[in-house]
Amino acid sequence: MSGQTQLAAGTGSSVVVETCQVCSSSDLRPVLFLGYLPPVNQMRPIGQRPAEQPAYPAQLLYCPRCELVQLGLIVDPQILFPPEYPYTSGTTRILRDNFAEMYREVCEKFRLGPQDLAVDIGSNDGTLLSNFKNGGHRVRGIEPSQVGNLANERGIPTWIAFLGADIAARVRAEEGPAKIVTATNVFAHMENIHEMLRSILVLMDDDSVFISESHYLIGLLETLQYDTIYHEHLRYYSLHSLQYLLRMHGLDVIHAKRIPTHGGSIRVYASRAGTRAADPAVADLLAEEKAIGHGIERLGQFKKDVALSKMDLHGLLASIRVRGDRVYGIGAPSRASTLISYVGLDDGILDCVLEVKGSLKTGKYMPGTLIPVLEESHLYEDQPEYAMLLSWHIADELIPKLTQNGFRGKYIVPLPVPRIVDSRGNPGPIRTAAIDSQAR
Repeated sequence: MSGQTQLAAGTGSSVVVETCQVCSSSDLRPVLFLGYLPPVNQMRPIGQRPAEQPAYPAQLLYCPRCELVQLGLIVDPQILFPPEYPYTSGTTRILRDNFAEMYREVCEKFRLGPQDLAVDIGSNDGTLLSNFKNGGHRVRGIEPSQVGNLANERGIPTWIAFLGADIAARVRAEEGPAKIVTATNVFAHMENIHEMLRSILVLMDDDSVFISESHYLIGLLETLQYDTIYHEHLRYYSLHSLQYLLRMHGLDVIHAKRIPTHGGSIRVYASRAGTRAADPAVADLLAEEKAIGHGIERLGQFKKDVALSKMDLHGLLASIRVRGDRVYGIGAPSRASTLISYVGLDDGILDCVLEVKGSLKTGKYMPGTLIPVLEESHLYEDQPEYAMLLSWHIADELIPKLTQNGFRGKYIVPLPVPRIVDSRGNPGPIRTAAIDSQAR
């Protein structure tokens, strides 16, 4: 049932995708090549001399049969998710708000009692499960990195392990079936998606609901989010491709909605076939996708727009640096690594990247570069002429906050069309090739 005959896990290397990760079709159409990208979570300490580091090809492929857009190379997860994995979901307000909203939605749709169990796959620091725990329900996290210890310290029982049939069976034996199983921002990450779904089914009975959240292909195309393409994200789902995958495992999509996390994601509810009726929102979103289009022609236009956007950003930064002005990056999410690598930025173009106090990324270099990651306080102390929002998808949240905290310069929003905005978010008089292309 799996599209890969050879798995990358445990090899210490990578495996080329020869057949579709979902339906096993060998008819895979090239979409976009972003070059060779370093693992986004391998960050070296500031001051360490450059040494040999791996980089892996990042090519998008499209499968006409199941409509899945996917990466053409799978890297061993031990490389991508090291024990010192620096990402913590609790530091991002939009994620905290999203998980709280999900919990409220779950409570509205399904009756949850104090004995009901919620299991989160890839539970990180326990931020999502804290909502269920505070609501009086039983919880269990499954998290492969040491970040899971933060959850244990917060009273969210978490196993430090990758999900597999053995772990799922242990949870089922100790806790009973889960009423709610969640997989947020991990359902597109795991190599053998069919094994993952079989393991999730071990946790479920006929009353259970599985909820996934993933980067949404339509949002990626609409706002040119090529920076969300990196090796952790193996698949870029539409609802059509998700429905195809879930049906292969006897699961029906019963609800679906677009959510704002990560610049545009999709939340999908599924249950065992025939156990629950589908909400009208499912048919509505499927129809919307069909009307918008996400096939090979639309993906071809995406490729053209990505190239134009790269050239526009280079031109914008060149005009700034030739005047001797400084540019500090704001935020070091994983997506920033793709943008920096693909556009070809270094410490002669981007002076540094700033992270909030307490971030595990502070004191390190951006992957594959010598761009240092420093504390956000440098923005207010140094007052650079420009701050480039690498977390540009939350620009509306960041600009007022940074301005209120004392930054007096201008902002660069690199995507979907590179542009300069003032402290009120008003755009400057910039016209670029990408704007001209979109106007045509």
